[in-house]
Amino acid sequence: MTARPGESLADLVAVMQRLLAPDGCPWDREQTLHTLKSYLLEETYEVLEAIEEGTPAEHCEELGDLLMQVVFQSELRAAEGAFGIDDVVRGIRDKLVRRHPHVFADVKLGTSAEVLEQWGKLKEKEKPRRTLDGVPQALPALTRAMKLSERAAAVGFDWPDAAGARAKVSEEIAEIDREMEGSDRAALEHEVGDLFFASVSLARKLGLDPEAALRAANRRFTERFEYIEDRLRERGKAPRDSNLEEMDALWDEAKRSRHAFVTEK
Repeated sequence: MTARPGESLADLVAVMQRLLAPDGCPWDREQTLHTLKSYLLEETYEVLEAIEEGTPAEHCEELGDLLMQVVFQSELRAAEGAFGIDDVVRGIRDKLVRRHPHVFADVKLGTSAEVLEQWGKLKEKEKPRRTLDGVPQALPALTRAMKLSERAAAVGFDWPDAAGARAKVSEEIAEIDREMEGSDRAALEHEVGDLFFASVSLARKLGLDPEAALRAANRRFTERFEYIEDRLRERGKAPRDSNLEEMDALWDEAKRSRHAFVTEK
């Protein structure tokens, strides 16, 4: 009989238990939930990078590294007598079944919007709390802004269309302009923060992921600035030996070059 998908998870658990055994790996045995936090974040971002830029094989590898962190933390909790990997799996399995009665029971739903509305109602019934509770403080600020904006929008605190969100961006820019005329840096920081939040809301109304959009912008900036450095190096220069006019011209050249490459592709 063919093995059921997921059965190989037991092999990973066994390897992790061996590493944490008294005669296992000294480094693994020294780790705590606290020391593993940075690795969890690192592996999460490497999965995101593999999705955006890597091959399926690289994505597979990074998902394995992330899964190892889940198993590792579960084994540390099991050593405390708190819970183990089977509790983790059963917990998410039961939650998925409970929150999908349109799949596992006789509830009839026809659209994704109806599914999301039902999910929210079931979640509220299981864990009554305020609208914005449960959005982790540790999330990157841009991602957390998106989550907060989505939560508020889900209960009706939202513009009817993207035009309202766009107008809010203009309003925040105008407030920054006013604060730039003064010397109150705290007030200026306040308004810049509001601009970021308004921009996140605009991205949401446009159906865009602001985190993905900013990561893409970071990649474009990196590619274009490296183009500037490469061209300057061909001229026997470094950026510090150049000036803004020359670098701006090369920046525009990099944009044109990249656009032509994308068009050809």
